[in-house]
Amino acid sequence: MTGGLLVAEKYKALGRRSRQRRCSLLVTVCALMLGAAWAQGSEPAQNPPQNPSPNSTPSTAPDSGQRSGQAPAQPLPDSPGEKKEESANPVQAVADKTKDVATAGLKKARDWESGWIAGEYVGRNRKLVTLTREQREEIYLRQTLTTPEAYMKRMFAAGIDQARGTPWQWGGGWGGYGKRFASREGQFVAANSLAALGNAGLGYEVRYDQCKCHGLWPRTRHAFIRNLVTYDRDEEHLRPQLALYGGAFGGGMISTAWKPGSHNAFAEGGQAALEQVGWGTLLNFFTEFSKEINRKQGVK
Repeated sequence: MTGGLLVAEKYKALGRRSRQRRCSLLVTVCALMLGAAWAQGSEPAQNPPQNPSPNSTPSTAPDSGQRSGQAPAQPLPDSPGEKKEESANPVQAVADKTKDVATAGLKKARDWESGWIAGEYVGRNRKLVTLTREQREEIYLRQTLTTPEAYMKRMFAAGIDQARGTPWQWGGGWGGYGKRFASREGQFVAANSLAALGNAGLGYEVRYDQCKCHGLWPRTRHAFIRNLVTYDRDEEHLRPQLALYGGAFGGGMISTAWKPGSHNAFAEGGQAALEQVGWGTLLNFFTEFSKEINRKQGVK
């Protein structure tokens, strides 16, 4: 009985030592594997060897690719890597595109021949053709509401009113300028609407036609006279600008409805008609010499 117990304890001790050896061996193997992995990760990255293409035929030239038993690497045109490199910085691409659009916009704004500032006109090499109803409506919208030049002129006129301090009840600062701009815009919309109705009824030309003459004085004279007269329905005979100055007079009278203080409607209408002489001549002058202005600016 005692001998059996001794044999059992001996086998238990051998089993414990065997398990300890296996554990030690397992720990040692794990440590070696971790060490190898750490050493491999700390080495500098190298280009992986390229496998030869199964369809490629070994060349007889003694190059490095043949000595290593591999086919020489062939450059791939328009590879995905190259395309990725070109579009690697989308922010820079967007910035460049925005810069191009802004530059084109500035050139457009400075282009006096584009109609943004000069308005609607007929070039010196074109013939005047009678306008249709649809064309008159389109020109009216462009001259009144849908182009920057319709607002830039009113902004300039409101700036002059601001400098003169008229009306004085509106004060200064941005608040006063905003009221003066709104007043100028309302007066212009009323005047242009009356003029458009009158010109449509009379069949008069509403566009400026550049002079077919040459020289500073003849062209300046043409710009001044065309502010006073325009062509009739057949585009051949000149007639007084009745609708244009009638609309200016009516717009000046209507503006007294919102201006502060006491104003004589006829006096305001007469002043607006006189302003049309100056503003209209100035606009015609810039339209007449728009090509030369663009050349001086370097736009075209």
